[in-house]
Amino acid sequence: MVVVHTEGHPELTSKDNIGTGATGAPARDRTGSGGVVVRAGAEDTEGTGGQASTSGDGTLSSLKITALAGGVGAARLLRGMVEVVKPSNVTAIVNTADDTVLHGLHISPDLDTITYTLAGLVDVERGWGLSGESWTVMESLASLGGDTWFQLGDRDIATHMLRTDMLNRGMSLSAVTETLRMRHGIMTRILPMSDDRVQTRLTLAGSGEEIGFQEYFVKLAHSVEVGKIAYQGAGSAAAAPGVIEALEDADVIVICPSNPFLSIFPILALKDVKQALQGRQATMKAKTVAISPIIAGKALKGPADRLLVEMGVTANVAGVAGLYKDIASTLVMDDQDARLQDDIEAIGMRCVTTDTIMRDINASRALAREAIEAALETVSLARRGNNG
Repeated sequence: MVVVHTEGHPELTSKDNIGTGATGAPARDRTGSGGVVVRAGAEDTEGTGGQASTSGDGTLSSLKITALAGGVGAARLLRGMVEVVKPSNVTAIVNTADDTVLHGLHISPDLDTITYTLAGLVDVERGWGLSGESWTVMESLASLGGDTWFQLGDRDIATHMLRTDMLNRGMSLSAVTETLRMRHGIMTRILPMSDDRVQTRLTLAGSGEEIGFQEYFVKLAHSVEVGKIAYQGAGSAAAAPGVIEALEDADVIVICPSNPFLSIFPILALKDVKQALQGRQATMKAKTVAISPIIAGKALKGPADRLLVEMGVTANVAGVAGLYKDIASTLVMDDQDARLQDDIEAIGMRCVTTDTIMRDINASRALAREAIEAALETVSLARRGNNG
């Protein structure tokens, strides 16, 4: 793993070199399975509403699915997943290491993006925030000379006000998140990774200055080179109530196509999460599938490809496989990366190629189904191997 523990302060440094991989492997659709690549239609029905009428799709609907999630990619995958699996059978364990306090308000960007998306309220074009949002407060704040580099919509502010008030009255982040989930009528479980404070801290390569996640991602528009990433507080933080049970009870664990360093590794940096995934390693690993956020060497959105390079990892799907090979047996990757399948198999992961670009709800649904079916097939192969 890339994570190094130093005084309860897990770190990633640019000296780590994992998952380099070569190129030139022949293309196949599904390694070892003879399966068919799933392709979705082009009609955009994203953001058509919440979950009230969603009950799952066919034989997969009764499965228990747990997703490690953060960011827009995770939210879009989950929006499709709840049309494949019964929404109440899906649990999202969400990164909170990019939570921040601004203007006295506790803001949980990943929790809110996933909540708004599953409630059918998200601004589809941006992928975050609320649809039909207004910005009167920010405009007024700017006119008074206030700090507005982190934009908060008027209706979005209400969420942060309520969350902050409940936290100040002694409620845990888990309890606050559950309250918001219920008030939005969402049936899917949404769990913060921890009720304890964990912060993603980034050290800039040139100056050595350490900054917070939101300053890097929003204020500086992730335009600066990073030399080190640390998850401050993760060494002593405990997983939130329900997180470990969700991992252990799941039929399939899905690592969403989120930024590995900024969204997934903060969750994995929690000691009890890592112990749960490694406690019955063969069983947990077989049922875990990761979806690559990198397509043809590039991130569709955000700095994931650049961070891979800055952390000493090859910016392609083989690099992603190297990051997840110890906890996931299967990797879902885009058709454009089929030539790298042999490299990924060489480090011990099964590969499934499909269209992983979530252009609309149909594509999200198809990708969720493909990932779940891929993990189930890996579990079946593992069982046959053990019995054979």
